[in-house]
Amino acid sequence: MRPVWKSMLWSMVCLLATCGNAQTPQKGNPPDDRYKADILIVVAHPDDEAFFTPYAVKAMNDMHKSVAVIFSTRGGSGANRFTRERGPAMANEREIEAREACARLGIKNVWFLDGKDSASQNVLDSLSSWGHGATLERLIGLIRLARPDVILTHHPGIFVGEDHGDHQATGVLVVEAFDLAGSPAVFPAQLSGDMTHYESNLSNLRPWQAKKIYVGSDADDGKQFEGTGPTYSPREISPTLKKPYWMPAIESAMAHRTQFPEFIDRIAKMSDAELEKMMNDPDSGWWGDPSTLIFAKSVVGGTPTDPVFSHLDEKPVNPASQGVSSCDPGGPRERVPRVELGGPWEFYSHFYPAHGLCQLKVANVPEIVVKAGLPLIVPLVIEHDASKKANLSVSVKLPEGWKTGPDTMKIALAAESSSSIAIHVDTPALSGEALKKAKLQELRFAAEVDGKPVGEVVLRVTLKASALPQAL
Repeated sequence: MRPVWKSMLWSMVCLLATCGNAQTPQKGNPPDDRYKADILIVVAHPDDEAFFTPYAVKAMNDMHKSVAVIFSTRGGSGANRFTRERGPAMANEREIEAREACARLGIKNVWFLDGKDSASQNVLDSLSSWGHGATLERLIGLIRLARPDVILTHHPGIFVGEDHGDHQATGVLVVEAFDLAGSPAVFPAQLSGDMTHYESNLSNLRPWQAKKIYVGSDADDGKQFEGTGPTYSPREISPTLKKPYWMPAIESAMAHRTQFPEFIDRIAKMSDAELEKMMNDPDSGWWGDPSTLIFAKSVVGGTPTDPVFSHLDEKPVNPASQGVSSCDPGGPRERVPRVELGGPWEFYSHFYPAHGLCQLKVANVPEIVVKAGLPLIVPLVIEHDASKKANLSVSVKLPEGWKTGPDTMKIALAAESSSSIAIHVDTPALSGEALKKAKLQELRFAAEVDGKPVGEVVLRVTLKASALPQAL
């Protein structure tokens, strides 16, 4: 039996909408402004929003901007440092923590993309385990719902640091969604209205072109991003809140008890003066001062270091042109035969020019971090004449104490345009002081095809006591 209040409400709706007839809804209805976001933060895991929470505090309280957050995963593969739950159970806990952390900042619109937490450094592993196309479709639907002007996300690139594949994959998806969400030809079911009252698969959204993307990086060397985007100071005192921006951001982070219980208990006992001293310590591991929002892409005018909300009233360029660019951080690709890094590095060498990421900072020389003593896999791609077989020779030059097979490897290549090989390198099992003193090491791989040099690949590697696996 239908409750009385529901019957009354339904009767009123019927009087206004002629419930007895299956009519096409009014497509001219405006979007729901409850979900409009000036800034959309898209990050991989609960607690990753902390990349941007000091700026969110500034934007919300002193610039009167609305903020929403999307998490790619619920963080089910991480460690639980507070209680016994792991995997799916911990992911449920981390979702609650994420919603609480955002609520402490006044952010009420929070969504999850249902990606699987994939703990490796390989962006391709993450995109695969998430179901790349389905996750992109969901992200585009949320962008069309929230209609952000500015998106903040992870850097889609490989640097020595945490270098989480999920972080990179989130940045990749955001760039793709940025370029596609404004097109009526992309995921058109999201843009179609229902044909009958009971149609449940069509969203009746509208295309939406966001204006700018800025990214944050967890690279160890933060100084390399100086001058690549607008800056702000987390230590600045908010005119509205009468406290520094980092303070509400810290209070927000304290919701993540599964991840930081000892830190939360420690700072909960600190006075304001002690907290101030900690945040003024450049080695505290928190936000830099100033902090840089790394410019990634824009469809409006201005320069990378202009204020975040400048030029937003300008007419965007044709979104369809955003996937066309002559920039290529990998350099000219016409010469064949040639050798280059494969795997994630090869993907990015195509991804950047395809999406016009001409100004996004990349590592000057390809780099990666590896746990000391674990093997390193170096993928190589050899482009060569597809009309005939060929003989490949790769000479390997490693630092002292690093080992592989023979110093020169000889491989027969099939008659194909592109061949891939993987070279396994054993890293030294350093520990203690030797590991602390370990420096960035350079590995070199020189290739010859049919006796003629075709190029050299250089990879820089840092050894650490712990690091994410290179791949799943």
